[in-house]
Amino acid sequence: MDFELPDAVLWDMDGTLVDTEKLWEIALAELAGRLGGTLSAETRAAIVGSNSRRTMRLLFDDLGLELTDDAYAEANAWLEARMHELFAGDVPWRPGAEEALRMVRETGLPTALVTSTVRPLAERALDHIGRHWFDTTVAGDEVDGLNKPHPRPYLRAAELLGVAPSRCVAIEDSPVGSAAAQAAGCGVIVVPNDVPVEPGPSMLMLETLVGLRPRHLGDAFALVRRTREGDGDRACRTA
Repeated sequence: MDFELPDAVLWDMDGTLVDTEKLWEIALAELAGRLGGTLSAETRAAIVGSNSRRTMRLLFDDLGLELTDDAYAEANAWLEARMHELFAGDVPWRPGAEEALRMVRETGLPTALVTSTVRPLAERALDHIGRHWFDTTVAGDEVDGLNKPHPRPYLRAAELLGVAPSRCVAIEDSPVGSAAAQAAGCGVIVVPNDVPVEPGPSMLMLETLVGLRPRHLGDAFALVRRTREGDGDRACRTA
């Protein structure tokens, strides 16, 4: 090979591997209706990839409601219960995702799933995706409240795998998730789904996971190395 692979690959879930953002959109719209309003398209876009507290804050602000601790607990419990129902049905793959997981597994690189979704829902999704693709998983309720866009989920995944975050490549679809991976020091392959992602340092922009190859992992890893070496203005590519 004329390129260097990272030491590990860290996968986002919703919107990257499976098209569950469409299911979240259904549940969030229903929750907004229960609260007496309608979720705006702008706020829905801002929520993509967010943790539960940020999601509820954006939702309640959009509806002009006060987010008390009791209101948060009640609304979040309803949303999780509704998502359990939706996850019990068909959870469609994103194009090329299953083949991309297989390709990465065949490289022999350690892998982790890093999701903002809480563990019970993540386990429901993993029933569809398969746990054999990952050496470890980090869920949104396992990072001491420091969920995406905070870097903690990716830092935790690297820690569990025993590798440096700067030696990892994360694969993401959202601005929130991409920001978390970048802040952790990872290279990032970004495959936008429901919302656009602004290109940035150490980000390799792809239109789809279809045709993902080891070279793409190497290219993303090269970008993060270049960023660390101070050539950040050029450390972004669109493949």
